Amino acid sequence: AQPDPACDLAMLGARIFRQARTVLPRTVQGWRSLFIDVNSTPNINSLKFHPGKPVLPSGTVDFPNIKAAQKSPLAKALFRIDGVSSVFFGPDFITVTKNKDKYSWTELKPEVFDAIMDFYASGAPIITAEEDMPQDTKVNEDDSEIVAMIKELLDSRIRPAVQDDGGDISFIGFDEDSGVVTVRLQGACSTCSSSKVTLKSGVENMLMHYVPEVTEVVAVEEEEDSNDPVVKRQKEFVAEMTGETYKTPAC
Repeated sequence: AQPDPACDLAMLGARIFRQARTVLPRTVQGWRSLFIDVNSTPNINSLKFHPGKPVLPSGTVDFPNIKAAQKSPLAKALFRIDGVSSVFFGPDFITVTKNKDKYSWTELKPEVFDAIMDFYASGAPIITAEEDMPQDTKVNEDDSEIVAMIKELLDSRIRPAVQDDGGDISFIGFDEDSGVVTVRLQGACSTCSSSKVTLKSGVENMLMHYVPEVTEVVAVEEEEDSNDPVVKRQKEFVAEMTGETYKTPAC
């Protein structure tokens, strides 16, 4: 029998409709004209959502837990989804990290789409707390020449690559006596299995090359579960790569 073009078109239309529903939930006003682009990150537990609209006027904001999310209606809505463990905002993207293994992205993505859609339809501000956005890499008048150089390198060379992977890196401090730079990894990078390798082989190597006074770069870390297989793998990678030049994608 010859294929029925009308039937084929009907099936194609139904498939497109089902796909559209995952990103365009219906409201009383009809379909909303907001398309969300989703990108993977080096962290299998994190996805990067681009709503096609500005998220922040500048900078980034990390919400590692529900308590930190109280200043953002969107972050609170995302944390209400079972399985979401952390949320991160960039200038034009939202990184959502899920609990390891317990939940699949197939289950969580439609709920994340709905939360983002509802937020932008509400017209609510992204941040309700009256406080300045973080400016951890902004050079201040009282910064030393070394600190200013470190911040400039982080801001111009390192942060763009890290943000492309759904995270960020912020400057915490520099110890002039030891030469140690302390940073904080955020978003997808904070729980990524290759982030520690990147810290040593990427960030540390670059800063030590351009700023001879830097001897080491370390990250402020949350408590780790020593039995977590990801943590074990991180330690193995760092042990293998420490002291060697090893190029790895930013994370």
